[in-house]
Amino acid sequence: MRKIDGEQVLMRMFVGESDRAGHRPLHVALLELLRARGLAGATVVKGVAGFGANSVIHTSSILRLSEDLPLVIEVVDTAEHLEAVLPEVDRLMKGGLITMEKVRVLRYAPDEKG
Repeated sequence: MRKIDGEQVLMRMFVGESDRAGHRPLHVALLELLRARGLAGATVVKGVAGFGANSVIHTSSILRLSEDLPLVIEVVDTAEHLEAVLPEVDRLMKGGLITMEKVRVLRYAPDEKG
């Protein structure tokens, strides 16, 4: 396991649940890419509602079930590692939003089981 602490970078990729990379869900393709490139870790968060560049509201409301809820993929690593994988991420994403910001890592360690 690589050690990361102190000032690092958080990259967030905002996509839709129905977005695809070929025949696979985009978020799965992105996770597999990030893992294959040795990034420290990534998490996919599912939103209950949101809208993007097209201004279409996607919601999990019972009255209007959406099959395209917002997803956010977050990964924290060094700026160098994230910049190196960014061109591949960009190729996979046809739309969406990518942001990067500085963060301070206080702890990065496997849990006691792993």
